[in-house]
Amino acid sequence: MNITLGFDVYGTLIDTHGVILQLEKMIGDDAPGFSQAWREKQLEYTFRRGLMGRYQDFSVCTRQALEHTADTRNHDLSEQQKQTLLAAYSTLPVFADVVECLDSLKDTGMSLYAFSNGQAEAVNTALTNAGIRGYFEGVISVDSIGTFKPDPAVYEHFVNAANSDIDHAWLVSSNGFDVIGAIAYGIRAAWVQRSGSVVYDPWEFTPTVTLSTLADLCEVVS
Repeated sequence: MNITLGFDVYGTLIDTHGVILQLEKMIGDDAPGFSQAWREKQLEYTFRRGLMGRYQDFSVCTRQALEHTADTRNHDLSEQQKQTLLAAYSTLPVFADVVECLDSLKDTGMSLYAFSNGQAEAVNTALTNAGIRGYFEGVISVDSIGTFKPDPAVYEHFVNAANSDIDHAWLVSSNGFDVIGAIAYGIRAAWVQRSGSVVYDPWEFTPTVTLSTLADLCEVVS
């Protein structure tokens, strides 16, 4: 059986902080801090909903996190501004190493999937707009089972949906919690350390490999 790679999308392939340019027009110098806080709250809401068994799709978590961040950072965003920021999620840029990585993988015989907390339609749109949808055999979304990463059921869903098995499946993600979830479930995982300032959680579940760039992925996956 060939290796199957599941690529996390937001934060791994697509740069969620690409929204900063839109934010700068609205709130000025607070844009980087706002973007970081928004992303953190977005993930927090997925964790909380997963634990509570109160699933709402990723777009709901994203909007609620935006509203919370605007309130806590004292920015009175109009509804039109909020819609502009939410719409930006469909046109975010890829990281600089993504196309080179996917190009190097396309002739290896490995199966490539986008594997995301986002709804399949939204992920397909984002990947298409970013020019990389054609590299993937499909999009596997948690929306199909109504919970979020790092619930073990999510990784089981990925393996099954990709027609793979635990011994041949890999996760590729920049999110430490995602890597921990995959390793705890039993598949291998590559952690992409997008910033040298990001520290991996000191848990018992360590990445199979740690990469500073996706360009090195072909050399370590087997």
